[in-house]
Order: sequence, then structure tokens, then C-alpha cells
Amino acid sequence: MNLDATDKKLLMLLQTDSRRTTKELSLKLNLSVTAVYERVKKLEREGIIDKYVALLNNKKVQKAFIVFCHIKLVQHIKEYLTRFEEEVKKLDEVLECYHVSGDYDYILKIYVQDMEAYREFMVTKLTTLQHIGSTHSTFVISEVKNTNIITI
Repeated sequence: MNLDATDKKLLMLLQTDSRRTTKELSLKLNLSVTAVYERVKKLEREGIIDKYVALLNNKKVQKAFIVFCHIKLVQHIKEYLTRFEEEVKKLDEVLECYHVSGDYDYILKIYVQDMEAYREFMVTKLTTLQHIGSTHSTFVISEVKNTNIITI
């Protein structure tokens, strides 16, 4: 689907605040409410708008300790990769998991309350997964940039 300038502006507005009404969006875009509604529905049908979510303040929900954990599996066989991916999806503390190239096989972004909670997570959950050869943890000191906005 080719996006025109209006679609791009609409997507930017929705990414910054998806709770805006079609009336509010129509005023910003200089379109009718119906035209905005139809554009949004088309973007949803095409899968460009994937979902709408509420973003939580991780400090206020006691999940301010952020860790990037690099995982190396013992072998790169499909069975091990598939099994690891299935198991890691079940871990609530892991918000993001990427299969990557380089020295490690996966990078996990983990949110927990504090170092003690991370240790508990490592000992009782992560290191119990099969086929993990090694882990390397990097702890976030401060967040410099964190956005969900994709510029088109």
C-alpha cells in the first residue's frame, strides 16, 4: 500500500496519541470525520496499524530495573532455536526478544523490580531453559531515548 502525505500525518498523530477522536483528527488533517474514519479503517485492514496499546510507566509499576541479556545457545540447530523461542515467549519479565547475528544468538530486554528480582529471575526461570550455553547481562544506568514512533 502506498501511503500519501495525509496517511503519513494521520499515522504520526495516532502514534503520538491513539486516543484522539476522529473529530480531533479531522480538524488536524482538514478532512471530514468520515474520511478520517475510512482512512484509519483502511490502515487497520492493511495491517499498517497493528494494534492500540496503553504504555505503562515502568517506575510506577515497580519494573524500573531494565536489563539487556545476551544469550548464546550451545548449538545453532533449528530444534534448539525453536524450543528457546517458545520458552522465552512465556517469560513475563521479557518484553522483547531478538534473534541476532554476532557473538550472541539472542538479546532479551527484561523489566524487573530490582537486582534481587533479576537474580531470582535468572536462577529460577531463564537459566532453567534448555540449550543456553552462556548469558551476559548489561544493566541500564539511564534511559536516553525510548520511543515507539516510527517516522515514515
